[in-house]
Amino acid sequence: MNQRTLLITLNGPDRPGVTSRLFSVLAGFPVIVADVEQVVIRGRLTLGVLVSYAGDTPTGTGGTLGALWTAVERTAEDLGLQVELSTGSDPKEKRRRGRLNVTVLGSPLQPAAMAGIAGRIAAAGANIDRIERLSSYPVTCIELSLSGADPDTLRAELAIEAHAQQVDVAVQRTGLHRRAKRLIVMDVDSTLIQAEVIELLAAHAGCLEEVARVTEEAMRGELDFAESLRRRVALLKGLSAEVFEKVRKELVLTPGARTLVRTLKRLDYRFAIVSGGFTQLTDALVDDLGIDYSAANTLEVVDGVLTGRVVGEIVDRPGKARALERFAREAGIPISQTVAIGDGANDLDMIAAAGLGIAFNAKPVVRRAADTAVNVPYLDSILYLLGIPRAEVEDADAEDGVTTTER
Repeated sequence: MNQRTLLITLNGPDRPGVTSRLFSVLAGFPVIVADVEQVVIRGRLTLGVLVSYAGDTPTGTGGTLGALWTAVERTAEDLGLQVELSTGSDPKEKRRRGRLNVTVLGSPLQPAAMAGIAGRIAAAGANIDRIERLSSYPVTCIELSLSGADPDTLRAELAIEAHAQQVDVAVQRTGLHRRAKRLIVMDVDSTLIQAEVIELLAAHAGCLEEVARVTEEAMRGELDFAESLRRRVALLKGLSAEVFEKVRKELVLTPGARTLVRTLKRLDYRFAIVSGGFTQLTDALVDDLGIDYSAANTLEVVDGVLTGRVVGEIVDRPGKARALERFAREAGIPISQTVAIGDGANDLDMIAAAGLGIAFNAKPVVRRAADTAVNVPYLDSILYLLGIPRAEVEDADAEDGVTTTER
């Protein structure tokens, strides 16, 4: 039997009962619902309903379709809405290949940025199927659902546009692949917290300038991390172990860190930290945030004094990747379902190994290597890359009695 379609689009001020009224009218005619989409922006409604009907259904002013057309127009007029109706011949929309999610983060998000991104998408031969806002503050996040695009090609094109427009853009495959992420592994220094721990220790030892110089060389990838760690730790020799308690009080979480961990734990994610820093300080973060797995270096202490040496195997660039693999095994989670977040050169191996690698306010070498980069200063922006809207986070926080000051 030949099937045809009628697309009904209502626009205007939103009010309770619009959807109910429209479907009550449709219920009186021999049509089948093929698709429905609705969006409300600042009290303005757009409701689209696609119905199909048999090709031999009587048409014209006196026929079934004509009567339906008239009934819908009268209902729209009664509701104070504008209506558009158009007929078609194929009730089954053909699914295009290459379905992707593009997440855009801006603070602020300018129209020129959206124009540039949309232009690149069109030039790549892709179609924007849906647009949704995930957050309006402290950053604006818009998610676009696309079809008909090659992810690698589009990612490269949008990276160029993101740099030009000073926004962050992530390109991911849609569907189950994206929703399956279940283990987050995060760097600590300058990612989870707003400092380099060894520099905090060095400030107490009076050698901050020299330690900071070596740290910067290591973060840029100009110096082997293990060697740089030994050189910096040696400068701490003779420091009293009482310094650990002082530095713990100086640790400042990156804005949004608590929200990120709290939200993902609600969703039964496993959370891990892996650090080139020291267990004497990361253990406190584990206890404070309820983190599941942790790996870090341990400073040797003899008779209450730092010896200037590290105990055991050093957690360096390869060590971080091994830690990610170990955490995944312990959690029973495939590597493809992991997310790695970091900012420095010693995070590169774990970012490459993870199912999704994110460069957070990172050095250029890390941004180039990661699947996506986030350059806004809010760690909970990572949630938007996982498709989690801010409104749902706030609703969950409200139910649990969490205040906004606990971000």
